[in-house]
Amino acid sequence: MSQPLPPLTGLPLGVVTVSLALATFMNVLDTTIATVSIPAIAGNLSVSPQQGTWVITSYAVCTAVALPLTGWLAKRFGEVRLFVTCAVLFSFVSWLCGLSPTFEILTLLRGLQGAVAGPMIPLSQTLLLRSYPREKHGLALALWGMTTVVAPILGRWITDNIGWSWIFYINLPVGLVCGVVTWRMLKGRESERHSFPVDRVGLGLMVTGVISLQMALDWGSEVDWFDSPLVVSLMAVAAICLTLFFIWEKDEPHPVIDLTLFRIRNFSVATIAISLGYMTFFGSMIIVPLWLQTQMGYTATWAGIAAAPIGVLTLILMPVVGANMSKFDPRVIASFGFVVFTATSYWHATFNTDVTIWQVAAPRLVMGIGMACFFVPLTALALSGVDPHRFASATGLTNFIRMLGGSFGASVAVTLWDHRTHMHHAQLVERVNPFEPATRMTLAALEGAGAPTSAALAILDREVGRQAAMLATNDLFLVATGIFMVMGGVVWLARGPFHAKRPVAAGE
Repeated sequence: MSQPLPPLTGLPLGVVTVSLALATFMNVLDTTIATVSIPAIAGNLSVSPQQGTWVITSYAVCTAVALPLTGWLAKRFGEVRLFVTCAVLFSFVSWLCGLSPTFEILTLLRGLQGAVAGPMIPLSQTLLLRSYPREKHGLALALWGMTTVVAPILGRWITDNIGWSWIFYINLPVGLVCGVVTWRMLKGRESERHSFPVDRVGLGLMVTGVISLQMALDWGSEVDWFDSPLVVSLMAVAAICLTLFFIWEKDEPHPVIDLTLFRIRNFSVATIAISLGYMTFFGSMIIVPLWLQTQMGYTATWAGIAAAPIGVLTLILMPVVGANMSKFDPRVIASFGFVVFTATSYWHATFNTDVTIWQVAAPRLVMGIGMACFFVPLTALALSGVDPHRFASATGLTNFIRMLGGSFGASVAVTLWDHRTHMHHAQLVERVNPFEPATRMTLAALEGAGAPTSAALAILDREVGRQAAMLATNDLFLVATGIFMVMGGVVWLARGPFHAKRPVAAGE
């Protein structure tokens, strides 16, 4: 094995950090646009908000499918060359997404965009870690993670003030600059290239199984779930393909997913915590803007303002957490993050329809503390005990499961929210009838204000719908409370030491 290159210092390190962070910025911007942009995209392209979430899931599931190939592609073509190619292609496909005339074309292009985006995040992490000294890996991850906070805030403003298409257009110059700068700065630090055969059978089984499962989750609520032969067929295909995939990968000499990484205790624990935590977090991030815009009358900008405070404390605290990672047990930091998530989720579950924008923003502000204590320690925990030459495979696998969790979380959250809304609506309607004094008083007040009987009934139904959606939103946050609470305990299954293995120099 060749001797590892020394870390970068000074201006070159700063330039590389900014360039790699810009790539993450693009990726996260296009991953999280749906948190506030789905109603705008759905309305502009004439589909329902529920169908509009396919723009998220098509991107997320294709990103997840591409992520496990990061290790193989990086060894075959080189990490720097692969990263630069993906960054340039990502910006070009983003431009095409902005030009999409129909929802079907946009969904297809989003899938292609996700496939190209797959290797970008794990490679940006890997290249950044190799550019920093080992004792500053926590700080490097913190600086990298700050872009995951800034991107959603900018996306909300663009959606409401310029147009959702510009969320995609903005990536063209950013991606080209990122690709050129990264290549000029890191081409002399290219990783070793090796030619390995690709596991075509495993790849085919994984892609078929994951996409079938995602399609079943997306379409289930539209076609009444298991009453539909299509959903049953998709679930059966997913179950068969994924089962065969894990059996096949067990003995495959060049697997698509390096399942042996799960033999590393800390990697397994951290991956479970990241995936389930992110699944729950991302599901809530989808539901809050949908609720605010479809039921509470908020615009994308105001929904963004209500959600944006999550980035304030994250931006302030993430570098602090990263700089002090080596001084504290990462399990303590991660557990504290989950405690904050638990408390803020329960706080959100107590809302009613009289809630103000500042009351919505308050728990999001506090949640920023949890975000600062989530990604950095769990990523460090996942890589502890992993050999440096397996970083690309490890980060690719972790991000694969995280993105898959986010994709499933979005589908499940929207489905549960819709189902619980209808259930609560049916229960509330049982109490809205001419024999209820409250109903008679409300109708009389509306008619006394000049509303015809039909209009008064429509207003009353609208209010019942708002209350039902509020109850459904609270239900989802109660579920999130329980999941976060459990994950706070799961991280304690990890065992020390909690630093990444040191690269082995030549002659050792």
